[in-house]
Amino acid sequence: MDKLKAVEKMQEYLGKTIQEYINAVCLTAGAEELLRAKKAVVDIALESHFQSHEGFTRSFRKRFGITPSEYRDQKTAIPLFIQYPVSHYHILQNHQEVPMSKENLNLCMITAQEREKRKLIYLPSRKAKDYLSYCEEMGCEWEGLLNSIPEKMDTAALLELPDFMVEEGFSKVAAGIEVPADYDKELPKQYRVAELPECTMLYFQSEPYEKPEDFGKAIESVYAASGKYEPAVYGYQFAYEKAPAFNFGADSSIGARIAIPALRIK
Repeated sequence: MDKLKAVEKMQEYLGKTIQEYINAVCLTAGAEELLRAKKAVVDIALESHFQSHEGFTRSFRKRFGITPSEYRDQKTAIPLFIQYPVSHYHILQNHQEVPMSKENLNLCMITAQEREKRKLIYLPSRKAKDYLSYCEEMGCEWEGLLNSIPEKMDTAALLELPDFMVEEGFSKVAAGIEVPADYDKELPKQYRVAELPECTMLYFQSEPYEKPEDFGKAIESVYAASGKYEPAVYGYQFAYEKAPAFNFGADSSIGARIAIPALRIK
């Protein structure tokens, strides 16, 4: 494939030009640095490959709807750009099954984390059934926006909502994060906020994997492990009616992760 065709394919899968892609990556890196470091905005602008404070501020406001200084002060949610291998975009756009290697990912670690009363910030869908159909309906900016919230208890995840949270005309599939009970910052209008009761979240995590295309197999392995798990042996029972179940996706360095709500058996 020649360079021109490669560029055209990349633009087709990403939905943006290479320049727009680079701009999104640089602005996201700058946004993360604004909260992480105490450097002057102009220094962060230059480190983010902008030639001036003004150019960085102008591009930042255009993409995120807020200036760098305002973002540093307010720490509001903004749609950070999340990078994935182009093959993932190809799978998403063409509704292909995720290729699986012949190697098995059998090891699954289980960890219990106690949760106090807290809030859930989530973006519901009307007809989604899984990750692919959710992104097709709702787009992919939710992940960057939710992950930009410093108070989040874990990274953004795809959710299976309990019945009491499913509004008429909506599906059980949403995306969201947990935040402390006192979180009260403004969010985009389409996002919902719900209070969640105390419970235990049982985390299922696969082993790391080497081949990027095995992300689907890693996720499949943790769901298979949760289906075979008997929580009663350890004094728990699954409580899907109390809180959402979380699918955090997969990363080759740490594996796939899901979390299922549970209660202690009295």
